[in-house]
Amino acid sequence: MSMDHVGVADVDWRKSSYSNGQANCVEFAQRDGLILVRDSKQNGEGPVLEFTRAEIGAFLLGAKDGEFDDLSEE
Repeated sequence: MSMDHVGVADVDWRKSSYSNGQANCVEFAQRDGLILVRDSKQNGEGPVLEFTRAEIGAFLLGAKDGEFDDLSEE
């Protein structure tokens, strides 16, 4: 589900320490039991995706298993 940026400025956004400092990263936050995801290049003005913990958990398990390695530049 996608939502606009209104009302998400007050959450604690965080990004990976592996971010290259070029704003080429994704930011995550928690609110109301959901995980929010946004593109850092949008400077807080772009859309925000929201996922359940189960959905994020499934993604993280796949990422840890290398299922998405082919999508990375590295």
